[in-house]
Amino acid sequence: MTEQLLTSLGLSLALTLLFESIFFFIVGKRSKWDFLLLLLLNVLTNPVVVMSWYLARMYTKLNLVLVLVFLETAAVVIEGGFYRKYAETIKRPFCFSLAANACSFGAGKLIEVLF
Repeated sequence: MTEQLLTSLGLSLALTLLFESIFFFIVGKRSKWDFLLLLLLNVLTNPVVVMSWYLARMYTKLNLVLVLVFLETAAVVIEGGFYRKYAETIKRPFCFSLAANACSFGAGKLIEVLF
């Protein structure tokens, strides 16, 4: 189980970094500082969200849709707050965070369906 969890954490983080990086450049962002911020924020938030989801799924009887909404909302709010405080070129930080996370989440779900 530990190996499976570590694989899941690593794959989730790698795909999140890939999809959110692609989103960053597609929306026209080019600031090296903002790109580094995006990477660092995802390294901090993604493992917490994935691990929390895993623990909730395995050890509680909570409504998993509500858990997922809570965790994703928390990530958007935390990342948006950091973008607002530290980003150079992200003018609407919470919208940016929501859109980046939605793209990453949607791409991940698409991969789950296809594979």
